[in-house]
Amino acid sequence: MTSRPIATTRSVMEVPTGRLAMWWVLASETVIFGGLLGSYVMMRLRHGAWADQAANTNTWTGAFNTLVLLTSSLSAVLAHQAAERADGPKAARLLRCTILGGGVFLMVKAFEWTHEIQEGFTITSSLFWSFYYTAAGLHAAHVVAGMVIMFIVSLTAARNEELHRVEIAGIYWHFVDVVWIFLFPLLYIAK
Repeated sequence: MTSRPIATTRSVMEVPTGRLAMWWVLASETVIFGGLLGSYVMMRLRHGAWADQAANTNTWTGAFNTLVLLTSSLSAVLAHQAAERADGPKAARLLRCTILGGGVFLMVKAFEWTHEIQEGFTITSSLFWSFYYTAAGLHAAHVVAGMVIMFIVSLTAARNEELHRVEIAGIYWHFVDVVWIFLFPLLYIAK
């Protein structure tokens, strides 16, 4: 019998340590994104020319990516439910669906950025595009991190091991979705 790390067996105030740690990570991430988005809003209010620049983003592409991320969140929820029922192989398959959603999101973002850059909208074009690429790029980096986490968790879940990690990975993925829910209207709709 292998012993489990102490972090997986302890809890604080009836909250498992792993889940609590993830909430602390997300609190720090909220500060990062909150600062970025707060700066964006302040600059947007002071610079009326941003509306002209924002008009060049493709709202339909942003909306499609929103649908992709929300759908991938559904598969993360279903993976958690499967893990709660001790069905690790099903949880692993659903986590891979979540990873697929993240991959589709990144592919769409790559095509979108390629088109925008070809049109001359680069990170140095204007203050709006600097914020756009910084915010969307930081978010994309978090999507990649989430995909890596989901993949690692899916490997152990497929063997019906460490199923508590499915929930923790899902919490991270939902954070990534919530950030996008804020970015989408700011970058694509508020014109």
